[in-house]
Amino acid sequence: MDWTEHVVWWHVYPLGFVGADTTGTDRSPAPRLLDLVPWLDHLLALGANGLALGPVFESSTHGYDTTDWFTIDPRLGTEADLVALIEAAHAKGVRVMLDGVFNHVGPAFPALVEARRDPGAEAARLFRREPDGSLATFEGHGGLVALDHGSPEVARLVTEVLTYWSDRGADAWRLDAAYAVPSGFWATVLPPLRRLHPDVYVVGEVLHGDYVAAVRDGGLDSVTQYELWQGVWHSLQEVNLHELDWSLTRHNGFLEHFVPLTFVGNHDVTRIASQIDDDRHHDHAIVLLFVLGGTPTVYYGDELGLRAVKEERFGGDDAVRPAFPSAPSGAPGAGVVDAAPDVLALHQLLIGLRRRHPWLHTARSRTASVGNGLLVLEMTGAGSDDRLIVALNLTDDELRVADPAPGALLAGRDAGLDGDTLVVGPHGWAVAAAAGAAG
Repeated sequence: MDWTEHVVWWHVYPLGFVGADTTGTDRSPAPRLLDLVPWLDHLLALGANGLALGPVFESSTHGYDTTDWFTIDPRLGTEADLVALIEAAHAKGVRVMLDGVFNHVGPAFPALVEARRDPGAEAARLFRREPDGSLATFEGHGGLVALDHGSPEVARLVTEVLTYWSDRGADAWRLDAAYAVPSGFWATVLPPLRRLHPDVYVVGEVLHGDYVAAVRDGGLDSVTQYELWQGVWHSLQEVNLHELDWSLTRHNGFLEHFVPLTFVGNHDVTRIASQIDDDRHHDHAIVLLFVLGGTPTVYYGDELGLRAVKEERFGGDDAVRPAFPSAPSGAPGAGVVDAAPDVLALHQLLIGLRRRHPWLHTARSRTASVGNGLLVLEMTGAGSDDRLIVALNLTDDELRVADPAPGALLAGRDAGLDGDTLVVGPHGWAVAAAAGAAG
């Protein structure tokens, strides 16, 4: 799958993006998915070439309480609208990822309604039960009832769903709550899909645990790199780059086996601009996203510097899942409230740098020096002589880097060269070519 080596995803939570009601009160049908078509040009102007969609299938409220895997949520439109969006994306060279919620279903899922009415019905065999006979739920959420992943019928249904929408143009799948599903289930349902769609990309949502085993045993292509996300924002917030250094050791180990899906924001977490109190250090998180090995994902609005805090309450995700205008006006991102053009420019700069150094997809990092407030990395291409130097400075003092020896300065803030030394000012950052390196 050569295309996955070059993809940069723009991740959208559709129900929020189009301003649909997610409480279940107003389910008025509307072709809102088509509102995303004009935003494809913003995606391309950003430098991305992949559209990662959150849930689009019929659900009762927020998209993760699925009602029907084969029907597009009427609040978003119809199957024809999704196909039109995919075709519009493909016409611009943009791949499309769908969100598959196959760990659990919502209370209005027809088979679940039947199982509750008649526990002896055939439909009841689709759902896992606790030792006391009650229906199992996802992490205690009563509105999310767990499927029985040991059931051949569940495996058949999920393979059918994956194939159905891949037949209609989906290039990739995010498997929601993959960490809660036995790896053997994915190993059963994915091979039939891959026989028909050998180029499909499948990434599992895995928060913690054995990432390598999840990929290997489930037959996945990748998993979400939550360990690195935690290491990035928390180390910048606490000014403790030793924590990030440890995360990078782990990250290098994962890259020996697979290429993780990397991110600094998504629909389930506080925005990166709100995670890090010191505004001077927001840039550093974006730098790390695009210079480290992985498949980068930009959550819509992060490229515009939006702020929002996720709260643990009903509706606590709404702030991080905002509505966007039905079409951008003028420059990329124009019309979005509180958009910061300088943050968009930074994303464009760094994605452009990554495009010119595609080997960063699988690059390993070597820590040349680290302190609480400073980190110097040497990025090296796997099996090549390509090298870059990345310097982050969170301190009030100047950072000078002579080893590794720098070449040309490629990008930075308050950074420059003093002979054979890379100089990074207080709270600045730099990306430089390594002297004598191929890239």
